[in-house]
Amino acid sequence: MSTANTSSPEPQVNALLSINNVYLLIGLVVFIIVVRTLQDQNHPKRLTTALFWSLFGSVFLFGDLSISLVGESWTYRWIGVSVVLLAILAGAGRVAMGSYDCPSEEQKDADAKRFGNSLFIPAVMIPVVTVVCTLLLKDVAIADWYLFDQSHVTLSALTLACMVALLVSWKLTKGSPKRAISDSRRLVDSIGWAAILPQMLAMLGGVFIVANTGTAIQDLITLFISPDDKFMLVVLYCVGMALFTMVMGNAFAAFPVMTAGIALPFLIEGHGASPAPLVAIGMYSGYCGTLMTPMAANFNIVPAALLDLKDKYQVVKVQVPTALTLLGINIILMYGVIFNG
Repeated sequence: MSTANTSSPEPQVNALLSINNVYLLIGLVVFIIVVRTLQDQNHPKRLTTALFWSLFGSVFLFGDLSISLVGESWTYRWIGVSVVLLAILAGAGRVAMGSYDCPSEEQKDADAKRFGNSLFIPAVMIPVVTVVCTLLLKDVAIADWYLFDQSHVTLSALTLACMVALLVSWKLTKGSPKRAISDSRRLVDSIGWAAILPQMLAMLGGVFIVANTGTAIQDLITLFISPDDKFMLVVLYCVGMALFTMVMGNAFAAFPVMTAGIALPFLIEGHGASPAPLVAIGMYSGYCGTLMTPMAANFNIVPAALLDLKDKYQVVKVQVPTALTLLGINIILMYGVIFNG
């Protein structure tokens, strides 16, 4: 007699910091910023800026609810329209900074001297708490409830680390939740549309993969380059990784496309190149592209905004010579090591 239907089902495992709860928290914070933006009567582009962040936050706050009410198909359409509207608002320059209740420069200098290096404690706590929770607390559970989402442990741990750092900041500076929200809005507005660029680029990478862009690149290569020319194939792979990363803003998004289009069919299968050093140096070449593009907003545009640089592309301009030098070294290094295995 079969026992397939007699065994008790495995209990459903829940998590206090589930990925859905993390998304809800993000959406809540974004909508608090939206409310504060609408309250700012001196904001030069108050309504369009609020609309931009409302579209962004609604996906986090109402995504699951929309799926349950109207289904996945209509939810995906709504998100697609939201993405287009976000691009239009950002491209038209309708997202801007407002007015903020900030302390004077004299007060900032006084606070900096009073707190000293202890100001860095909350910032340092974020990576430290994240690593500790990920390594030591990932399996902590009470009955069927885990502390962290077992499918997204690191992200859940990062969320907890940010909350702990916020509490420590309040204790250290004697600040208030209202001040934290105000500064959060100022920081988000300083970064602007670039804050959501990594998500947009991740979606774009998925589109390229589904569209079999790697196959198209493979067909294009055969039109201009002989498959027997190993050096030119290496040059194309390294330069292609850098250029595609400049477009995508992320070497991880460029990697599957360029590797499927050049490295795998021509270098690994065609010439027996050693895969490990090939893909490692290929990724390094992609990072050279990261240094040269504003699309890598979290590396190049965000620091310029946080440092109040007059030229928001200054970071990119300074990094270009280093990136080109490293790219040339990567080409020579790759050609020298991948065929010696």
